[in-house]
Amino acid sequence: MKKRTFTYKKSGVDINSSDKFVKFISNISSKKKGKKKFNNIGGFGSITNLPNNLKNPKIVACTDGVGTKIEIANTLNKFDTIGIDLVAMSVNDLIVQGAKPLIFLDYISINKINLTKLKSIIKGILKGCKQSGCELVGGETAEMPGTYEKGKFDIAGFAVGSVDKNKILNKNKIRKNDLILSIPSSGLHSNGYSLIRYILNKKKINLKTNNFLKRELLKPTKIYVKEVLKLINKNLISGCANITGGGLEDNIKRIIPEKLVAEINLNKVKTLKIFKWLKSNNISDAEMLKTFNCGVGFCLIINPKKLQIIKKYFSKEFEPYVIGKISKGKNKVRFDGSINWI
Repeated sequence: MKKRTFTYKKSGVDINSSDKFVKFISNISSKKKGKKKFNNIGGFGSITNLPNNLKNPKIVACTDGVGTKIEIANTLNKFDTIGIDLVAMSVNDLIVQGAKPLIFLDYISINKINLTKLKSIIKGILKGCKQSGCELVGGETAEMPGTYEKGKFDIAGFAVGSVDKNKILNKNKIRKNDLILSIPSSGLHSNGYSLIRYILNKKKINLKTNNFLKRELLKPTKIYVKEVLKLINKNLISGCANITGGGLEDNIKRIIPEKLVAEINLNKVKTLKIFKWLKSNNISDAEMLKTFNCGVGFCLIINPKKLQIIKKYFSKEFEPYVIGKISKGKNKVRFDGSINWI
């Protein structure tokens, strides 16, 4: 009687496929322009240099994912943009504290390794790293049969940056009468997708045949790193906030000092078509504001005298505009007016 043999591959984990993927990442990352400081991919850990132009360097670290936006990618079988989203979600948080992104690592967990899918995701991650000026130095790919259903996966990212101590942005620099600027979002970014998918399901909308939604729901998150770092280096901003989950109120209040309030005039918010479509699906204003960025991707808090100078650092599409000011108060954030959804 022939004895039954057991192998890792029979259990659902193919180490050879994983090795091929690591080799692909190593090859494609080494072809990117710019001097690679260390050969990190495939090693036990990742090494990088700290910038030598910082007198008192501090390390800033962030981690995030893209939520259920990956389910939209799965539905449309399109994976080349969620890697950009993954980088954006962390590096846009880094710059809130004034840090320049240095390195990025990814974590991908999947039911079964699909090289075509994973290569597409990694190409997006590398695009995001290029846009933010950081280096992909490593990561982890976990094949997890039994944990994820067929075709399902999740991704997470981890970014590390550095900032000179005297350039750290904190609440202490924000003053009464400072202006609050909105830098437009590119769209939904990576928040609110569970609600979006709920609407699609309840209204039986076929995403594959709706060109508007196909385009909008996988539009990559805008990366604000290069523009904002230039402003920080020239001491042009007092504070900033990345508008993600929780919307305007929850994110801006994180950076407002005690006894000050961010007064935001919602009449001035320039929303986008995708948010108008969402609002048309019987979502209240309050729900829209706490779930989505509503067109405000990133906020700057600045001295009014610096407004015109700051605008010069942005393209027309992402030019900042005033949506409010800092006043004395206790509630940290106060809304006035309403967004024009028409």
